[in-house]
Amino acid sequence: MAYFNTRDITAIIMCAALWAVLNNTFSPIFWRMTYLPFLCDFLAFTSLILVAWWTRKFGAISLTGLIVTLLTFALRGGSYMLGFMAASILFDILTRTIGYSNCFEKPIPSTISMISFSTICAGTAGLIIGSIFMNLNPIWTVITFAANHAIGGIIGGIFGLILVNALKTRITIPSHSKQTARSKLP
Repeated sequence: MAYFNTRDITAIIMCAALWAVLNNTFSPIFWRMTYLPFLCDFLAFTSLILVAWWTRKFGAISLTGLIVTLLTFALRGGSYMLGFMAASILFDILTRTIGYSNCFEKPIPSTISMISFSTICAGTAGLIIGSIFMNLNPIWTVITFAANHAIGGIIGGIFGLILVNALKTRITIPSHSKQTARSKLP
């Protein structure tokens, strides 16, 4: 049996497409207006948290990052996406290490882990992009750039958790209304 079923593949492709299209459409505009990378990280970690919750399989987050990187190369180029690819792999490893139940089923550990991981990984992406692809000098400018990415990771982590909690609430049918919900089905 395949490791990723059709539901997992659908989740990966949908999250990657969402991230790639929004990132390639709105992030350049936001960057030109502010020279701040918040929107890239917000979109990245919202999508990565969503795919992690949806699939709960190691490799899904990395595959999502790879697809977005390839789509971005195809749509407008941009070697900076390799920084986000590395951040996706790191995020995948961190969520697997702590366990998906700790990341999504327990309120306090999930909040702490997802926001911490998205912040660390976004900062890592900022370090890679700033030092390798933007050739920022001196080191304090690279650190400042990475800190700006980390702020975007915090925002993306918070929004990703809000989205996951909203989906959990929407998808879960309370036990007292199961009969009512079933009776409304055709």
